[in-house]
Amino acid sequence: MVREYLDALLVAGLVALFLITFVIRTFYIPSVSMVPTLQVRDVLLVDEIAYRLHSPQRGDVAVFTPPVPSQGDEFVKRVIGVPGDTIRISDGIVYRNGAALREPYENQPPRYDLEVKAYDIYVDGLPLDPHNADIPPRSMWQSPDRVPNGFYFMLGDNRNYSDDSHVWGFAQTSGTFAAGPLALRNVRAGFAGRAFAIIWPWRRLHILLKD
Repeated sequence: MVREYLDALLVAGLVALFLITFVIRTFYIPSVSMVPTLQVRDVLLVDEIAYRLHSPQRGDVAVFTPPVPSQGDEFVKRVIGVPGDTIRISDGIVYRNGAALREPYENQPPRYDLEVKAYDIYVDGLPLDPHNADIPPRSMWQSPDRVPNGFYFMLGDNRNYSDDSHVWGFAQTSGTFAAGPLALRNVRAGFAGRAFAIIWPWRRLHILLKD
């Protein structure tokens, strides 16, 4: 009986070690960019297998390499636009493919207007500079007003206090960055995984939902 208990405990420990090493990781929140969904000093569980099985999905809280230098290696933001989507922000409302999004997770409406058009992201009427943002060349776009293949439009839930796609352009799933300050450094882009739970502090323990 004791031997069976110890064997089961050993197997459980090995499974937990495998999950922590290869499937699940933690991520610490250092900023207010995802308030109220994520608070400073929250610790998340991140599924590292999710994006090996499928592409990032609309509404995911995703961990990824940003196309700009950062103190940490990765950012966490919400996936708002996937390849083929049209994106527009007007009067504080985000529109995807012409439909206004219902966003109960949003902290406050954005105080800027934005539109993906003319092979760029326009913020308050001005295009983002490809030298400072990941805006791919026209040859990589399938349509001048839709998110290109392999690129994603990301926003923080705390819209007016988030360093996100309205500042540094698109996130990429793979390859080196197409444009922006990291393009010449051959820095690899990519999504590390999907955040699915807050595990610390204990009073905030819960599963993250898309809406």
